[in-house]
Amino acid sequence: MAGKIKVAIVGVGNCASSLVQGVYYYQRKGTVDVSGLMFEDVGGYKPWDLEFVAAWDVDKRKVGKDLAEAIYALPNCTAVFEPDVPQTGVKVRMGKVLDGVAAHMGSYPPEQSFVLADEKEDELEDVVAVLKDSGAEVLINYVPVGSEEAARFYARACLEAGVSFINAMPTFIVSDEGWAKKFEEKGIPVVGDDIKSQVGATIVHRTLTQLFTDRGVHLDRTYQVNFGGNTDFLNMLERQRLKTKKISKTEAVTSIMPYDIGSGNIHIGPSDWVPWLKDRKIAYIRLEGRLFGDVPMYIELKLDVEDSPNSGGSMIDAIRCCKLARNRGIGGPLYSISAYTMKHPPRQFPDWQARQMVIEFMEGKRER
Repeated sequence: MAGKIKVAIVGVGNCASSLVQGVYYYQRKGTVDVSGLMFEDVGGYKPWDLEFVAAWDVDKRKVGKDLAEAIYALPNCTAVFEPDVPQTGVKVRMGKVLDGVAAHMGSYPPEQSFVLADEKEDELEDVVAVLKDSGAEVLINYVPVGSEEAARFYARACLEAGVSFINAMPTFIVSDEGWAKKFEEKGIPVVGDDIKSQVGATIVHRTLTQLFTDRGVHLDRTYQVNFGGNTDFLNMLERQRLKTKKISKTEAVTSIMPYDIGSGNIHIGPSDWVPWLKDRKIAYIRLEGRLFGDVPMYIELKLDVEDSPNSGGSMIDAIRCCKLARNRGIGGPLYSISAYTMKHPPRQFPDWQARQMVIEFMEGKRER
């Protein structure tokens, strides 16, 4: 028996809801007719070997509730595929707000926006104490896009508590040399930045770009526009919060290209919020290129997916690889699983290569 992996969560939104539901869903299913997983077994750890031990949020409807209740609370709107998550005994604590709330977020109906809790915020020493007391080994950062200060606040808490940090958001921490060095010096494995879904817009766009490159088609122009109805898209209506998100998504695609097509010929990023879509995300992707003899061609497609469960499959592998690294005494950024599950990892690799690196890491080969 590999034992449990003790996990803390910051931001009990749709992604957290899908992850928590997934742990109990796969526990109930066992190994019978398992689908939706890239790896069922990671170094002896199964999907249901996660134990949630701490959680933070800032929404009044979640703070103070058991995590099992909070994941279904408004404004969460993702698919409910495991409706009977048992009580966890983990009370959602009031997190540090900092820049975690966009100014416009409170001006929408409560079922679409949020209601800020009026409880005392946990300070850094409070978060560190909870992480230590709970025995947390891994903390997942699910704070909203653009929450630069908040993301770094929880990264500092992990450094002080000796807890691994998995950065699901596009604040550059794991891919920042300064932050990476701090975690490496303390022997703490970390994964980031910006979660890449199992089959989302980024991985599809990367795959098509790789196809063009491998088949000798010169890519001249490309775009990817996304919209959805969850609070992530509502938050991103404040365009100033999109700077690192656009960089993350754009570099995930351009890193595949062996040439520069110019910034004016590529556009990637969230475009709008459509409330009735709820947690559905729709992406339109177009690539224009030139075939043999410079004859033009293009590919255009539409991706329609439930957004948050799409990231759950990547996160559950990132957590288990992080635990393996802790078991082996490996500190600092984990290049293999970061490249495979994140848009802006410390080092970019083609997805086929990143997958092979992850398999080798799970088999016990050195991370570096």
